[in-house]
Amino acid sequence: MLASLVTIALLHWAVLLVPGFNFILISRLAAAGQRSAALAAVVGMTCATLAWALLAVLGVGIVFALHPALRQLAQVCGGLYLLHLAFKLWRSGQAPVQDGGDALGRFTAFRVGFVTSALNPKIALFYGSVFATALPPVPAATQVIGAVALVYFNSVVWHTFLVWGMSRSVVQRAYLRHYVRFNRVAAALIGAFGLRLLVVTLHEILAKGA
Repeated sequence: MLASLVTIALLHWAVLLVPGFNFILISRLAAAGQRSAALAAVVGMTCATLAWALLAVLGVGIVFALHPALRQLAQVCGGLYLLHLAFKLWRSGQAPVQDGGDALGRFTAFRVGFVTSALNPKIALFYGSVFATALPPVPAATQVIGAVALVYFNSVVWHTFLVWGMSRSVVQRAYLRHYVRFNRVAAALIGAFGLRLLVVTLHEILAKGA
C-alpha cells in the first residue's frame, strides 16, 4: 500500500508544480492582498479536486472514454469560461486600494475556483490513469480512501503554501506597482489556456468526423 501511495504522490506533485490556471488565479489574488479570497478559491479548487478524485475512483474516467461527447462538452464549457475570465481581467482598471476589504468576495472566489476546476474533466482522466497505474486491479477500501485523501491533502498543502508565499509584503508591493501589466499577462495566459482547451476539443471532434 505504501508503494502505491508514494507513486501516486510523486505523479500528483509533478502535475501540481507545473503552473496552470489555478496557480495564476491564486497568485494574483494573494499578491493583490486578497488573502481571504485566495484561500476561498483554494477551498473551491480543492473541493472540485476531491470530487473528481472520488469520481475517478468510481470510474467516471471510463465513462468519459466511452462517451467522449460528454468530456468534450465539459471542455468547451471550461474553455469558454476561462475566456470570459480572461476578458474581464484584461479590462480591469487601476490597482485596488488595500483597505482591508476584498476586491473579490470570498464566495465569488470560491465559485471561480470550484467552477474552473469542476469544468476540467481531464482531472478525472488524470486521476483515473494514476489510480489505475499505482493501485492493484482490485484495491482494498483502505487503499482507495488513502489515495483520494492523499491527492486532496497534496492539493490543499500546495495551494495554501502558494497563498502564503504570494501574500508576502514584498510580492504585494511589486504586484501593485505593475498591476495593469500583471493583469494583462495573467489574462493572456488564462485566455491561452481557454483557447487551447477549445482548439484541442475542436480538433478531436473534427478528427472523429473525418
